Amino acid sequence: MARRSGVPVSTLHFYEAKGLIHSTRSAGNHRQYPAIVLRYVAIIRVAQSVGMSLEEIGETLSGIQSGSKLTADEWQAISTRWKESASRP
Repeated sequence: MARRSGVPVSTLHFYEAKGLIHSTRSAGNHRQYPAIVLRYVAIIRVAQSVGMSLEEIGETLSGIQSGSKLTADEWQAISTRWKESASRP
């Protein structure tokens, strides 16, 4: 996941500790991320780039069922939060 997302492993672990993404463990105790996590990581990175805190991002993502694709309404809610964050001084 780190290679595919361009995010360091430590950052993925940090996001997971904050509850922003989730993984399962393999028999060898390695983290396994579902493919949708790649999209969540992209959302987190864009949200951070417009000034949203991880707490705000977590609040925004909390309304999304973990591991599911985003609906049009969920994308709209995220977009609205990004615009609000970007317009703050």
